[in-house]
Formats: sequence, structure tokens, C-alpha cells
Amino acid sequence: MRTFISHASKLLSTSKTLTRSMSQSTSIPRKQTRVRDHGYDDYMEVEKKVRKVLKFQDLILSQPTNMISVSRLDSLSRRIGFKQFESGRFILKFPHVFEVFEHPVQRILYCRLTRKALSQMGQENEAMLRQVPDAVTRLRKLLMLSNTGRVRLEHVRIARREFGLPDDFEYSVILKYPEYFRLFDADETRNKYIEMVEKDCGLGVCEIERVREREYREKGYDAEDIRFSFIVNFPPGFKIGKYYKIAVWKWQRLPYWSPYEDVSGYDLRSLEAQRRMEKRAVAMIHELVSLTVEKKITLERIAHFRMVMDLPKKLKEFLLQHQGIFYISTRGNHGKLHTVFLREAYKKGELVEPNELYLARRKLAELVLISPRKARLDKELVSYRRRGDEDDHMNGVERNYSDDDFEVKGNVESDTESGEESDGDSAYSDTGDISD
Repeated sequence: MRTFISHASKLLSTSKTLTRSMSQSTSIPRKQTRVRDHGYDDYMEVEKKVRKVLKFQDLILSQPTNMISVSRLDSLSRRIGFKQFESGRFILKFPHVFEVFEHPVQRILYCRLTRKALSQMGQENEAMLRQVPDAVTRLRKLLMLSNTGRVRLEHVRIARREFGLPDDFEYSVILKYPEYFRLFDADETRNKYIEMVEKDCGLGVCEIERVREREYREKGYDAEDIRFSFIVNFPPGFKIGKYYKIAVWKWQRLPYWSPYEDVSGYDLRSLEAQRRMEKRAVAMIHELVSLTVEKKITLERIAHFRMVMDLPKKLKEFLLQHQGIFYISTRGNHGKLHTVFLREAYKKGELVEPNELYLARRKLAELVLISPRKARLDKELVSYRRRGDEDDHMNGVERNYSDDDFEVKGNVESDTESGEESDGDSAYSDTGDISD
């Protein structure tokens, strides 16, 4: 009897193994461990500093004179999460963005933005104004992605920076183009909504469809193989087994409905229809991230559009199933912030197809990454040149230099330059090539 039971248990375990293997060969496993990609994480480490710098810039520019005393800045910065005396140490880390000076009358320390920071802000504002027509198109496509043709105004306002919309987009974009948008208050919720006036079928082409067409024309892939496929680049160290490869191959050839297509008339009760809807959700998130300026958006802001776009409830687990298409970075806010990148849009920490607004924003990151030692050296060189000009205008005075002075200055300059390069490399290190 015991022998029969043991034999039956072995058969049962064998059948479970076969069933598990067959299930892995027909669908992508739902639970996947997240594999880190250091190229994206290093990118977010720089973004973390940039976000803090932007908060301080808003505090300074909110003052009538565009400058603020250091003591008042310290008290205001506590509202945005900084501790006491932490703001002073923070602004000193970025001398190419913030300038600390002594007020000529009050004799206390003040802070204002440098000329380089003001110039960068001007370039970004000009770039944003020039790309307003593109932002209008992105907003129209965003409304077409929703199943009702409308989205909440507050959700768009929260993500306005990602979609390249100006701060006053309610007036400069929505009310300015009444032929495209309609703004109204919902009676049941008292929330403001943006609604599209008329659906434009010419805008109903997804970004992944354009990529497929380009791949077909340039590389000559088989049309049947890439008809419903996505570009997949797994992160370094991601383990791909035999059954996983088969599941991905089958998933790539699975037909699905376009995110811009109305699926209300289809019968979605069958297993095949549910699989198509799951792949449609991947295409929906892919198109949503593609509409952003920097091809990245936080997971929390994607969740704002979950109901109107029929996205799964557990978005993080859903995206982890497709780590070859998206990457989720937890850097930037003590692991509480999840940033979703479109893997195919980045290569070695840079956008493959950069736009003007993205390049203007990256200039602020460049100012943030400049070493404070470089800033101190620049001030020394400026003061040195001024003293030299004054000495040149003095008649009868001869300048004498020693060899030691040149040696010291040469060492300082070489150390500073090497320090600056090391800061840039560490911030944008490409430990794992994000194109692989």
C-alpha cells in the first residue's frame, strides 16, 4: 500500500511539472524578479538632484526681487521636506546654479540664480513655446487613448511636465484650441474634465507601428514576424530560459487590438480575447510613455489613467512581465518613486531621438553635475584676469612671477578638470549597456 501511494505521488509530481512546463511555454510568467539596469538608475540619481534644484528655483523665483535671504530660504525649504540648515549646504553644492552673496545694505547673505541658470531657464521656456503644436497633438492622442474620450484635468496638470505642456496649459492650450478640446465640469463628481471635440483617425497610429514599418523597410524583416511584435531588449543579467523564449516568441506573434481602436463591441469573455486585451494594455502603456517628452513617466502617474485606459490593477507586476520593453527604476525618492522608462528610446543614458525641450532640460543637469571645485577655480581665474588688466594699465609697475606660482596653479587646474570629468562619468556611468 505504501509503495502504491509513493508511486502515485511521484506520478502526480511529474504531471505537475509537465503542466508547469507547458504553461510556461504558452504564456509569459506573471511573477518576475526585477533586474536592475545601472544605466537607468544612474540617470535617476541625477534626476533626483535636478528635482530638488527645481524646487529651490521655484522658491527663489516666487520672490518679487527674484532673490531671497538664506535664513528665509531655510524656513521655506522645510515645507518641501528639507531639514533645518540643510538648504544652506544644498545650495553650496551647486554654485553654477545658485549664487550666494552679501546684501550691500542689509549685510546678510542672500541667494539668487546665476546667469547660466537663468539662461538655461530661458532656453527651456523658448523650447516649450516652440513645441506647443506638438504638445497639442500629444494631448489629442492622450484623449483618444481613453475609452470615453475624456480625462480629468487634474491628472493632466500633474503630468504636464512629462507631456511638455506649459504651466498655464488650461488657457494657452485647451481654451486656445476649441476646435480640438472642450473643458467642462462633471455634475456627479464636480471635477473638471478635458474632452476631445472630434476623433481624428489620422492620429490613430501608434509609435510602435511606425517602428515596425521602419524595421521592415531598413532591415527587411518578415512582415508576418514583426506584424504584432515589440522591440525587446532585456537588461544585463536577465535570465532567459528555454520555455521563456518560447513564451516570448508566441506572445510576439499574438494579435491584439490597437490602443486607439474601440473594443466596446467585441466579446471579451474568451481566453483568446483576454490575452489580446493584455497585450493591448502593453501597447497602451507603450504609447502613453511614447507621448512624453523624455520617454519616461512615473508609475504613479500612469495609475491616474488606469480606469480610462482599461489598464490592469497591479501595474508594477504587470510591467515586470515585460522587462525587455520597460524598465522600472526605484531611484529618486527612497524607493517610493517608480519611474517607467521605454527601453528602446534610450541608449547609453541618452535619448536615441532627442528633442529640443529634452536638450534644454539636460543643460540644467549639466550645470548640476559641474564640480564646486571647478566653480571656485573659475572665480579665481576671473579675479586673476581682472588684477592682470589693472596691472597692465599701471605705468612703471613691473609684474614678477615665480615658477612656483605656475606649478601650483597648474596642479589645481589639472586636479579640477579631472574631478569634473569623474563627476560626469560617475553620474552617467554605463555599467550595464541599456541598449542590450
